[in-house]
Amino acid sequence: MSPLSRARNAAALLALPVLLTACSAAGGDPVADAGPPKPGGTLRLGISSAPDCLDPQQVGTNASINVARQLVDSLTDQDPKTGEIKPWLAEKWDTNADSTAFTFHLRSGATFSDGSPVDAAAVKASFDGVKALGTKAQLGYGYLAAYQGSAVVGPQTVRLEFSAPSAQFLQASSTVSLGVLAPAAYRNTPEQRCQGTGLLGSGPFVFESLKQNQEIVLAKRTGYGWGSSLFKHRGEAYLDKIDYKIVPEPGVRTGSLASGQLDAATDIQPVDEPQFTGNGFSENIRPNPGVVFNLHANTTRGVLTDETVRQAVLKGVDRAEVVNTVLTPSYKAATSILGSATPLHSDLSRQLAYDQKGAAALLDGEGWVPGPDGIRVKNGQKLSAAVVFSPVFNQNRSVLELIQQQLRKIGFDLRIEQHTTAETTQIQLSGNYEFLWYNVTRADPDILRGQFSTKAGNRSRLAPGNPLDVALDTQSSTVDVAKRKPSAGEAQRLIVDHAYAIPVFELTQVVALSAKAHAVDFEASSRLQLFDAWLS
Repeated sequence: MSPLSRARNAAALLALPVLLTACSAAGGDPVADAGPPKPGGTLRLGISSAPDCLDPQQVGTNASINVARQLVDSLTDQDPKTGEIKPWLAEKWDTNADSTAFTFHLRSGATFSDGSPVDAAAVKASFDGVKALGTKAQLGYGYLAAYQGSAVVGPQTVRLEFSAPSAQFLQASSTVSLGVLAPAAYRNTPEQRCQGTGLLGSGPFVFESLKQNQEIVLAKRTGYGWGSSLFKHRGEAYLDKIDYKIVPEPGVRTGSLASGQLDAATDIQPVDEPQFTGNGFSENIRPNPGVVFNLHANTTRGVLTDETVRQAVLKGVDRAEVVNTVLTPSYKAATSILGSATPLHSDLSRQLAYDQKGAAALLDGEGWVPGPDGIRVKNGQKLSAAVVFSPVFNQNRSVLELIQQQLRKIGFDLRIEQHTTAETTQIQLSGNYEFLWYNVTRADPDILRGQFSTKAGNRSRLAPGNPLDVALDTQSSTVDVAKRKPSAGEAQRLIVDHAYAIPVFELTQVVALSAKAHAVDFEASSRLQLFDAWLS
């Protein structure tokens, strides 16, 4: 099995800091001094890991998505500031009353890199192709779970049909995972496309070369002129090429940027942030939308079967201390199970306030008595649970060790168990865990359905037909934001009230830029969008 295949299989289900939203700059981008944007040059971009695959329809990790996003256009785009869905390959669209059919009216003139047109037949072939991938379409598999097929209504009009209400699909149509490939791309195997062979998209860049575990080079698509309505300029991309340098070691990556060997670098670690907030450098910072890093409880295991115990843990975590001690001001304490950049996020800060005395009172009331080592005991059972995690984010262990110290103050013993991503995925699938530590990124509240619904991931191991299922199904049934918002809010409230998961902090993307690099920006799902990037 190739390194790409191994990494892809390992990352498939947890999607930990995986899928990567408006950005703020710390230190400021010195655009004013550089003058207006100008074309030309190669952006040398340091990334933290080798992409697991290059095919946009199969990618799962941040590194993969940050490459693949440049190769394909999507039917729609999503405004990072408002979450609103905007035109891209589709000029307009219609949705039926129960969100089971979506009709897209395509713009004319767009072509794939082999010269073939982006028309209704091509869109049908592309979505059928994603569906045929099954679980190899790591993210698209979930987005298209209820997809039944497409109908070519006219040369530039296509209708996509679903077997169940799928309001989430409209946002999914803006993602790289459902980016449109040319019909000819499917003459190549999924494995070949992962290596770059036959990646025929209509995006602003085309695949040029891959050196395994070293670099990936993309080149500007000449004649490109059908960019998203959210792009800042029209026509071709500014950059001639993007050279992704694979530099796993954070210190080497930041050192290479500081010494001028790179123009920009992703995944800047908290300890390295200060050196890029001045001296000609700048940072682009954006929190991830979707499920925040959390302790997700299996409500059928050990002491976590007791809701009062879970609520005590929720009160016993000091989120502000986690951010202030282990992370940096770039990161935010969780204010819900969804990150603040997620459309329809509800602010549940009051429910998530640190309350050590309140936690202790809950446990006292349930008969948990402090033992000689400070850990509480009841009927001979210690107040203890293990958390399973993989070190996909460098600070994971440090965060968990601090939470471990915080929970000891209320007499709770949190045991920390580190595993590889592949092992963690298998443990999660088996249900053989007490707490899972993870995050999942998506700019849509339907991400909760994948983790909490008894019809999907059900990581809490809840019984079917519970009130949370009802709320998750209701928010999934309409694209009308006014109708969707109450049920999305109810789902978040139920998760926090019952402490099915204990939210802790929002993952944040930190990209450092040299004085030469500009507009290395994020789209709504916190993936890099490099169409407007340029070099001075």
